[in-house]
Amino acid sequence: MTMGSADKREEVIQAWYMDDSDEDQRLPHHREPKEYVSLDKLAELGVLSWRLDADNYENDEELKKIREERGYSYMDFCEVCPEKLPNYEEKIKNFFEEHIHTDEEIRYCVAGSGYFDVRDHNDKWIRVWVKKGGMIVLPAGIYHRFTLDTDNYIKAMRLFVGDPIWTPYNRPHDHLPARKEYIKNFLREEGGGQAVDAAA
Repeated sequence: MTMGSADKREEVIQAWYMDDSDEDQRLPHHREPKEYVSLDKLAELGVLSWRLDADNYENDEELKKIREERGYSYMDFCEVCPEKLPNYEEKIKNFFEEHIHTDEEIRYCVAGSGYFDVRDHNDKWIRVWVKKGGMIVLPAGIYHRFTLDTDNYIKAMRLFVGDPIWTPYNRPHDHLPARKEYIKNFLREEGGGQAVDAAA
């Protein structure tokens, strides 16, 4: 049974290149004309994605399997919206500072939606819109940032291997082993490592 080329993930995760405008960060920021990015292209940057059953996350066999295979032993939930998040304005500002982590960032959107922006091989921003049912993994060492969209609400499951460390290292932090490892694994092929020296 073939399903054709329709990728069910694209109903809950979409990606596109961003424009350079300084308008409200919660707007889509499409380029003109729009320039979409495939989920396969994201995978080349180390960004993995799934579509899961967000109404059934307690008993979802697929989620269980992913957690077992990838060693995600820790789990909690984070609700980002003005009503639920203490110091909301400050937090949203911090989330939108470009940063890396020394571990994967795993986010499973169980309600609402939001934007995870990641840098491509040539240091251009790709906006990844994750909606209810979408789960993404950002590899350790990728420069990224997060913001809500204009709906102003996301509830995300956060997964982690072992004890969670949520420390962000704001750009530039190219000397970190996680960053060097990321460059070696994902940025070498295209652009001849042009994205390496962020401080230049």
